[in-house]
Amino acid sequence: MYAGTLSFDLLLGDVRSLKEKRSVVRPIIAELHRKYAVSVAEVGDQDLYRRATIGLAAVSGDAGHLTDLLDRCERWVAARPEVELLSVRRRFHGDHDD
Repeated sequence: MYAGTLSFDLLLGDVRSLKEKRSVVRPIIAELHRKYAVSVAEVGDQDLYRRATIGLAAVSGDAGHLTDLLDRCERWVAARPEVELLSVRRRFHGDHDD
């Protein structure tokens, strides 16, 4: 079994309130979940209206499939015009881990 996580640090565009932030972040979370069948949530910077941290996790029996899935999710978020992807942190855990 292999588990992988991504943590996206995002800068939001022309957002002036937490309500506007939710209108940008929620569709991204929903689409990642729907399109890629991953677990995803806003995990940080909830009190800042121009920043968001989104965490994503997936599990697979095949390391190559998991790597491909994480790559596709990262490219999809990077291509979103309403956000700027500042950084991505990737973690990969496999059977070889203690």
